[in-house]
Amino acid sequence: MEQKLSHIAIIMDGNQRWSKLNKKNFYEGYLEGFNNLEIIVRECIKHNVKYITVFALSTENIKRKYSYLIFNLIKALYKKFISTYSKKKINVKIIGEKENIPKNILQIFDKIYNLEKPLIQLNIAFNYGSFYEIKNVIKKILDKKIDNIQIDDIKNNMYLANIPDPEILIRTGGFQRLSNFMMFNLSYTELFFTKTLWPDFSIKELNRIISKFKKIKRNNGL
Repeated sequence: MEQKLSHIAIIMDGNQRWSKLNKKNFYEGYLEGFNNLEIIVRECIKHNVKYITVFALSTENIKRKYSYLIFNLIKALYKKFISTYSKKKINVKIIGEKENIPKNILQIFDKIYNLEKPLIQLNIAFNYGSFYEIKNVIKKILDKKIDNIQIDDIKNNMYLANIPDPEILIRTGGFQRLSNFMMFNLSYTELFFTKTLWPDFSIKELNRIISKFKKIKRNNGL
């Protein structure tokens, strides 16, 4: 029996290394990665995937000196981004911490609206870290003064509440670690690591991973 696939998570790693290998500046590398995201999301729609969650910027990396390039990219492309994704019925949700994000970037995020009947929901983890998310969950539960805390109380207060956990995680770029990404959503997720740098991650490689996943006999346990 073929495995059902509703949610794919991706750690989009390798933009800067791609830039160096291709003799481009880092901004061009991030732009190439940004353009590749739309290609991969459209292919996921063909597979009837309903959710895709991508790791764009971590709470650690936002402190690094090159983060301003990502902010500049957002400012330059957000109008085209919103127009293109809405026309293709791709719903976009930004998840992560608001702290340390410039005010003008937060204002851009506020302009991203929800579609009523999207083909797919794209969750972009921006300034995200699992431990910060759990800290926020604990704060919400304490504010609600819940005495007998249940597992659902935790799940319902997470960023992706009411969304099924990913069946697949893909990390590009060669490293084999989660890097504080969705650690509490990946308990039974199948992990796929590839040496391909994110801007070069192709439809062909995505389809190969999906095909491999569908042949896996999955169960919740050891």
